[in-house]
Amino acid sequence: MPIEVSDVPEGRRYEARVDGNSVVAGFAEYIRTAELIAFVHTEVSSEYEGKGVGSALVRASLDAARAEGLWVLATCPFYAGWIARHVEYQDLLYQSRSKVND
Repeated sequence: MPIEVSDVPEGRRYEARVDGNSVVAGFAEYIRTAELIAFVHTEVSSEYEGKGVGSALVRASLDAARAEGLWVLATCPFYAGWIARHVEYQDLLYQSRSKVND
């Protein structure tokens, strides 16, 4: 089952389609700045759950973030859990660089 993931900037989300179908099987909403992309919500249609659509969305969007030199903020629990299980993407996670002195 080939899964195609594409960025839809005007919708501020990545969309996944299966087998060349025009119907969106899943999507991942984001907020983007010049240095950071925050993934805030992910949904996969019930008929495609457990078939790799969510993983394809995360992998493609994180690969794109890496290619663009963006930090990633995973506020979406699905993204956070996926990244926790895939250490090869943990270097993309945003770490606050501000320090508060006592």
